[in-house]
Amino acid sequence: MSRFRYRNQLMMLLAPYLLGALALVGIPALLSIALAFMRYDGISAPAWVGTFNFRLIAANPTDFRFPVALYNTLYFVALATPLRVLGALALALWLNRERRGVGLYRAAVYLPTVIPDVAYALIWMWIFNPLYGPVNLIASVLGLPAPGWLADAKTAKLVFVFMSAFQIGEGFVVLLAGLKNIPSEYYAAAAVDGGNTWQQFRYITLPLLVPWLLLLALRDVIFSAQNIFTSNLIMTNGDPYYSTLFLPLVAYEEAFDRMHFGPGSAITILLSLATTVLIWFILSIIGRREITDAE
Repeated sequence: MSRFRYRNQLMMLLAPYLLGALALVGIPALLSIALAFMRYDGISAPAWVGTFNFRLIAANPTDFRFPVALYNTLYFVALATPLRVLGALALALWLNRERRGVGLYRAAVYLPTVIPDVAYALIWMWIFNPLYGPVNLIASVLGLPAPGWLADAKTAKLVFVFMSAFQIGEGFVVLLAGLKNIPSEYYAAAAVDGGNTWQQFRYITLPLLVPWLLLLALRDVIFSAQNIFTSNLIMTNGDPYYSTLFLPLVAYEEAFDRMHFGPGSAITILLSLATTVLIWFILSIIGRREITDAE
């Protein structure tokens, strides 16, 4: 098969996905960027206001609750991202070897990822219900304190961090594929040289998995910062006392509750910029580490 024909076939295979991404992601994103610089309430015609919406957020943070939501979002991302990546890595290492029932275990790890977000949120609302939820019932039997969880501002954000740690099926599959790509000859040679399990992980598995871990870290930063909206809206709606108010929920309330589409779009852009800064920070740390290792 000629290279030209292969490229044409590849483009034909990718065309439906690219067109869908353009229609469902690209065009709405461009419209959101445009609305961020306009005054629009869904009824009257849009009016160009320049950077007014961004200056309004900065000058009147109490009304927009932007600083609180920004802190909560960064808090969630800082805890959820490493927990998800390390959890996926641990399970991939544990379930990498073929053994009896390993297929069932792998399916169980992936199952929470395919549960619809609404159903997933309702399940965790029941699990952490302070009156009849199984977590507090078990804690009472063991004589441990039973917090209010979602009803307590001190523990509400931790519930979202904990529940996000179970949706690691995609990362688990990616790391499992990465482990399968490591030649077994490397481990055999290390064993002959007297390398134990930890040394094999430290000097073979971990260095070869760094690109995969980087990919997952960047993905989970985006996932954690933006895909928390559904569970946030259903479980707490930002309560108690704004302790679970995250940026996607603030943008939604501004746009669809108050009909302030301009500020809502501006908040969405700021969330995207904050995500970009976090990704740049991760890349810079990894880049400095690679330079140090090379020296």
